[in-house]
Amino acid sequence: MAPGIDRSHIPHACGVYIMRDASAAVIYIGKANDLYKRVSQYFNPTRRDLKTSQLVPLVRAIDYIPCASEREALLLERRLIRGHMPFFNSMWKDDKSYPLVKITVKEEFPRILLTRRRLPDGSLYFGPYPKVAPIRGLLEYFWKQKFFPLRPCHWDFGPAKPLDPRKLHGCLYFHTKACPAPCADHISRADYMEVVKNAVLFFSGRRADLRARFEAEMRQASKALEYEKAARLRDNIRALDQIDERVRVRAVAAADLAAPVAASRSVTDLRDALGLAKTPFHIECFDVSHFQGRQHVAGMVCFRGGQPHQDHYRRFRIRGVAGIDDFKALAEAVGRRYRRMLAEDDPLPDLVVVDGGKGQLGAALGALAGLKLKLPAAALAKRIEEIFLPGKAESLILERSRPALRLLQRLRDEAHRFGMAYHRLLRKKDLLPRP
Repeated sequence: MAPGIDRSHIPHACGVYIMRDASAAVIYIGKANDLYKRVSQYFNPTRRDLKTSQLVPLVRAIDYIPCASEREALLLERRLIRGHMPFFNSMWKDDKSYPLVKITVKEEFPRILLTRRRLPDGSLYFGPYPKVAPIRGLLEYFWKQKFFPLRPCHWDFGPAKPLDPRKLHGCLYFHTKACPAPCADHISRADYMEVVKNAVLFFSGRRADLRARFEAEMRQASKALEYEKAARLRDNIRALDQIDERVRVRAVAAADLAAPVAASRSVTDLRDALGLAKTPFHIECFDVSHFQGRQHVAGMVCFRGGQPHQDHYRRFRIRGVAGIDDFKALAEAVGRRYRRMLAEDDPLPDLVVVDGGKGQLGAALGALAGLKLKLPAAALAKRIEEIFLPGKAESLILERSRPALRLLQRLRDEAHRFGMAYHRLLRKKDLLPRP
């Protein structure tokens, strides 16, 4: 194992990992569905290959950038490798291309195929996709079920260039009627191009109906003990999920490593500052807003890897509090949030933060205790930026420049902004004349 390498800050999350040498130069970039497991494999002496044996002794620091999906990690990895050209990525040719779906729309009778090269040939390309097997299986399923019955052959022909009859007579697809056989005029070019159009719309549009169909057929196959069929349908669903994955352009477009790496390092510093047993990769922060006891609301924001994760932001209209009682309002919001997460079996956060002091922290802890939850929690008070922790009589005050404090401030300020935006929206509605 390389000396001085601490991997405890790396989360069990999807993303990109960046290995650096003693001079802090980037020497290797990779992606993983589980960053901690993937990085740990490099330091397993029983799984040491030539590449690893040369790479690991040079590693002195490992950074990471969390991503929302494996496909986003793939695209970010490719962008970073092209931008930094790390020695070991170039040496071992790890900047490989990933599979794309290609529709050869410039041909007289287009085809659908898998490729790893994007050529300037006028074809339409979709992807890339992290895994080739599910996509290949889905295309085979489409072919067998005649979803998109396009020719599988590579012959070059068209209305002005008929196919050699000897090739047609030797074509198994033609004789088994598996192909629509545009080469033998069994389908008009207009009808054939309608099938092509549907295929293009499928790979560039929504596929919810098809996914629901696969799920229903998979359940039926499982009940009928047709496990092989159920497994194929399960793989088709996974392939559809790959195609449907949304990629955050803002993350992929990051040309500089400094900001996302600094965010992930601030999470590690927060773990050390608060004395947490686990790195708080997933943090949620609450703030309460009201106007003289009216329009009582709470905002909750979520950060993952030190960066805002807006898909998990939540807002609460406080119902069970009369007058001004921030403690009860906060307890209601915290209780509603984690009661629902428990009911839906969602992953709980690594740290809960509230805006305020001991009172607010106590209210949040009381709500968690009511749900029989023991989550790490902290409160940040505004006046001198005191941090209150459960079971600690004295507050913690960090240096103003410390990354851990800056992360807590970002969380608190973002929760306040989000909650106030909801509060202003409700006030505006109340002020509008009713019809």
